[in-house]
Amino acid sequence: MTLTVSDRSAPPRAPGHPLLRAATGAVVLLVLLPLIALVWAALNGSGDLWPHLIANVIPHALIETALLVLGVGVVAGVIGTGTAWLVAVCRFPGRAVFEWALLLPLAIPTYIQAFVYVDAVHPLGPIPTLIRTTFGLAPRDLWLPEVRSLPGCILLLGLVLYPYVYLVARSAFLVQTASVLDAARTLGVGATEAFFRIALPLARPAIAVGVTLALMETVNDIGASEFLGVQTLTLSIYSTWLNRSSLPGAAQIALFMLALMVGLVLLERWGRRHLRVANIGGRSHAPVRRPLSAGQGALALLACFVPVLLGFLMPAGHLALAAWKRLQFHGIPQTILVETANTALFAAIGTALALACGFLVVVTLRTGALRSGLALRLAGLGYAVPGTVLAVGLLVPLAGFDNMVSHVSQQLTGISTGLLLSGSGAALIIAYVIRFLAIPVGGLEAGYGKIGPSLDMAARSLGEKPGGVIRRIHLPLLRPALGAAALLVFVDCMKELPATLMLRPLNFETLASHVYAEAARGTYEDGALAALLIVLVGLAPVILLARLSRPQHD
Repeated sequence: MTLTVSDRSAPPRAPGHPLLRAATGAVVLLVLLPLIALVWAALNGSGDLWPHLIANVIPHALIETALLVLGVGVVAGVIGTGTAWLVAVCRFPGRAVFEWALLLPLAIPTYIQAFVYVDAVHPLGPIPTLIRTTFGLAPRDLWLPEVRSLPGCILLLGLVLYPYVYLVARSAFLVQTASVLDAARTLGVGATEAFFRIALPLARPAIAVGVTLALMETVNDIGASEFLGVQTLTLSIYSTWLNRSSLPGAAQIALFMLALMVGLVLLERWGRRHLRVANIGGRSHAPVRRPLSAGQGALALLACFVPVLLGFLMPAGHLALAAWKRLQFHGIPQTILVETANTALFAAIGTALALACGFLVVVTLRTGALRSGLALRLAGLGYAVPGTVLAVGLLVPLAGFDNMVSHVSQQLTGISTGLLLSGSGAALIIAYVIRFLAIPVGGLEAGYGKIGPSLDMAARSLGEKPGGVIRRIHLPLLRPALGAAALLVFVDCMKELPATLMLRPLNFETLASHVYAEAARGTYEDGALAALLIVLVGLAPVILLARLSRPQHD
């Protein structure tokens, strides 16, 4: 993408643009640094470990990851596309509610979804107990599918990640295919035939984008796959680094995994290559919704309700009930207050720095200090890098910096400074900034696209300095984009688990790491309150997303 402007006039160059270019270059270098360090660490070799990884770890992890990605892609694609079609072009009871309710599973991180279901469906859990009590069954008479398995992991991740497909598919059905569907309907084409022969092929690039986003989240997952006993590449990186103490080995697996992520990104680009064709038709209005019969309406309602029930209502309800029971017995634990403060503080710092860096990159391009949008693309690269890969890549330069500073300090003062960055929360905040920098960059780029360069030139012709133009014109107009980006980055920082587990300081816990630790110990009920807090905070961007994605004609 390039910065979109409303006219062809370029804004005047800001004095001091070499300084802006240098600062933007520093931000881009910060994003690229972990990847460069990763290659350097991998080239150092892992001794005798790599043959062991090739023989015993990589093949199994690769197969499990491939099956997981394939399965989640199918589940998320089917649920997201099917519900999007029903909501966009059919009329049935509850359609208006499901239009936003189908987004609710986005509020639940994948590791919390796994955490809830493992607790809820074990033999003494509430779901088997309810079924046995209702039907008068003995424990051995009741059989439920094993949730700790690859199919269980596929289903649970698919239930959380299908909204990525739903969002883009619904938009495609509403706008891109509207005029074509209307024309087909006047020619007597039925709904089923219109879906498979017209709407689905036209929406395929958009669906590919949604599925790719869901798969990137799948590859990044570490908590759900570990809870459910699936040995993925992400989990192999984590175990190779911590259990085998081999950073080069972890770096080599991370590079291998990064290649898979690049493949997913290329797949997403390939999926969008016909997007221009899908826009043929031009009319930006929704198709006339077809009323369904009573039976069809009941089936459509059920098809939309089940994903919301299993993806949000059931896990959120279970967390609320478990948290209430814990509060009744123990009150609010002191550790939860500390961990909530830790989480909010680090997320707030990460958000502020990500916004500052994102604004710097975008404003540098806006003021003409940079002529190419390459810096924007590179600054957003971190979002495609899984948290585990990012953490491994960051350790090398941060540890090198710490050692250099400590060596110089010892030479000059005889005092060791210790691990200034890699042993403190600085490493985690840097990881947050790199991982989520794409969100403010993309949001501010879109926001600047609505501010014509003529405004800049008019202000400059009236004697306003470049800094004044940014402060008095740009920032007020960009306030909605800044607010939305801040909200999304803050919640993503709160939910981030892989980088938090690998880079947090000793004896430092956040809500996400607390949930992971309780689930690892099997004391699920003790992590319910922390998990519920994450879900409640995660609802904020979902509500924002639902409002932004609401069709204007409704």
